Amino acid sequence: MKTQTTRELVQVALFVAIIVLLAVTPFLGYIPLGFTRATIIHVPVIIGAIILGPRYGAFLGFVFGLTSLLTNTFNPTATSFVFTPFYSIGGYGGNFWSLVICFVPRILVGIVPYYVYQGILKGTKKEAPALAAAGVAGSLVNTLLVMNMIYFFFGEAYASAKEIDISALYGVILGVIGINGVPEAIVAGILTLAIGKVLTRYVARG
Repeated sequence: MKTQTTRELVQVALFVAIIVLLAVTPFLGYIPLGFTRATIIHVPVIIGAIILGPRYGAFLGFVFGLTSLLTNTFNPTATSFVFTPFYSIGGYGGNFWSLVICFVPRILVGIVPYYVYQGILKGTKKEAPALAAAGVAGSLVNTLLVMNMIYFFFGEAYASAKEIDISALYGVILGVIGINGVPEAIVAGILTLAIGKVLTRYVARG
């Protein structure tokens, strides 16, 4: 039991290191798009959840959220206030809901993919579709929750920062989901399948 716990902690530490490395490497983990950022940091969270389970996956998601908080605090974009209570622009600033947006979807990225993977694996007995679906699900959980929470908690401020009319905001939200979220989900599915197949076999061998 002690050996197993030590091994799990080492694996968690490796995933944390990968998440931090992606976060601090320019144009890799957080890809600036001017008004927002695309990301691939959810991928090690998803794979970590599949391999280590939802408890460690939730912790990795928390680390993901923490990197987002720090990035948006110290290297902000025009809409960073939706992710950090320590940044403001044009009379609008972050608050408690910024922390909710920053952490809750990312923690769920470390939980939902595990159950998607286990459910599909039990139903189909095939690992490949289970891994790919888990990757897509984890990415979409992040994008859909973040963007919809922004709409509900920071709609007026977000529209002002993007210089659009509030009536057109949800159309913009849907555009971000389509332009950023869908490609991110496809990439996450491909990477989770490719990397996950190797790592799950390695873990299974002990």
